[in-house]
Amino acid sequence: MAPEREGVRERLPAGATASGRPRAPRLDQPRPPRRRILPEWDPDAFGRLSERVARFIGTGRFLVWMTVVIIMWVLWNVSVPKELRFDEYPFIFLTLALSLQASYAAPLILLAQNRQDDRDRVNLEQDRKQNERSIADTEYLTREIAALRIGLGEVATRDWIRSELQDMIKELEGRQNGHKDQHGAFPVMRAERPPGRDADDH
Repeated sequence: MAPEREGVRERLPAGATASGRPRAPRLDQPRPPRRRILPEWDPDAFGRLSERVARFIGTGRFLVWMTVVIIMWVLWNVSVPKELRFDEYPFIFLTLALSLQASYAAPLILLAQNRQDDRDRVNLEQDRKQNERSIADTEYLTREIAALRIGLGEVATRDWIRSELQDMIKELEGRQNGHKDQHGAFPVMRAERPPGRDADDH
């Protein structure tokens, strides 16, 4: 009993040290998500928003509304009493608002242009592949048509067969006329029976 307990006691530290080792991450399981300090956002959604803003900024409606707001801003700060004015003559607040708008509009427009460039690049790549397939199909059809033309050049046509038949008829007529000149008429050909055949028939 004592030797067995000692063996068990000796094994426990080895097992304890093995269980105390840090386990390596398993490759068959995804890593747990890490916490990030910065806020996360969807790049695709942000890109769509930038395209909408850039599309609205590039319209005449935005220019008209911005012009109306600026005119009303200037008239309000010039014509109303000083107690109601919120931006005096140099219009520093208006300048700050316009510069802030421009500082946000420029990156949004650039982002929308980059997304449009990416789409154009993908479309150009698809068009290039489609053109390559069309060229390959056209070359294949051209080779097939050339092979058919070569094959049709070797096929006997109706006119060629007719001319060959006419030549053969003329040749046969010429042979027939020459045979008549020699013998006068075609002799009746009798089948010669081998000797001794009549006796066998009877």
